[in-house]
Amino acid sequence: MRVNDFDYKLPPDLIAQHPSQKREASRMMILNRMKGEIKHKYFYNIIDYLRPDDLLIINNTQVIPARLFGKKETGANIEIFLIQQIDNTIWQCLLRPQKRIRAGIKIIINDEHFVEVLEREPDGKWLIQTPEQFDKIIYQLGNMPLPPYIKRDRKNKFEPEDRQRYQTVYASIPGAVAAPTAGLHFTPEIMTLLKEKGVHIAELTLHVGMGTFKPVKCDSIKNHVMHKEYYHLSEEAARQINSYKAEKKRIVAVGTTSIRTLETIASENNGKIIPASGWSQIFIYPGYQFKVVDSCITNFHLPRSTLIMLVSAFAGKDFIFKAYNEAIQEKYRFYSYGDCMFIQ
Repeated sequence: MRVNDFDYKLPPDLIAQHPSQKREASRMMILNRMKGEIKHKYFYNIIDYLRPDDLLIINNTQVIPARLFGKKETGANIEIFLIQQIDNTIWQCLLRPQKRIRAGIKIIINDEHFVEVLEREPDGKWLIQTPEQFDKIIYQLGNMPLPPYIKRDRKNKFEPEDRQRYQTVYASIPGAVAAPTAGLHFTPEIMTLLKEKGVHIAELTLHVGMGTFKPVKCDSIKNHVMHKEYYHLSEEAARQINSYKAEKKRIVAVGTTSIRTLETIASENNGKIIPASGWSQIFIYPGYQFKVVDSCITNFHLPRSTLIMLVSAFAGKDFIFKAYNEAIQEKYRFYSYGDCMFIQ
């Protein structure tokens, strides 16, 4: 199976540059795998499609404002893109521009704070020494790490609304540098209505990394090496999932991040779900047999990406590409701030 098999042409004007006016007003395509049917709804209709006694799995990761801007002591501008906290005062990051960055230089964040460059790693990432309680500085001065396909003019590149809208309403565990975008459509009101209907909710954590935007560069998908992302599933959530599986009730995952976490744990434990923490590196593409998830909510993904391969494995490649072609004809909005689909 070739990477080119997962390519498609998307008119650039269909890439959402801003969130919809209201989260729940995004369009939602309904894909019925059994019947091969496609319907067009809005996300607020999700209440009609989730059943009493469904188990909805949400990813509670919180996106940190990981993009900081500083200056070298020479006055040259430097962008710091935080990737992962290594320990109390050391972070892994990207530094741009790379030119003339070296170990030992200081990057001045403001009049009170600076970071020191420690060393460059083999893959081009850098380690930096930060002040104590650097998290407070991040939340005061950082910008949300919007994906590279959101191209705004320099003046409006980072807008106040991104702090709220590039974040799910149930985000609670800081650590992601990209949003679990399928969850962006939920509102507190919809969550309440689902609970009143009898839908149960279980939480997990997968800290989405910048690797989610990494293109597949090899010709054969089997040669692609997936990035790693940290996950955690609690004892209570594992108990809920196992109870639903035993009773053959429907498990609905919100987003590819929730799917990858559950399928990682099941794949490593002979199909069983156990409380676990670790690093997910699972690569799901057509031919994969899903062990946990019955239905899912997901956004529209980039061509040639591991995410479109995952949903193609879940719903069938031909059906997914039929749906994508219809979405393009119907002028759906694509990618992070775009519309979504419910695959049942």
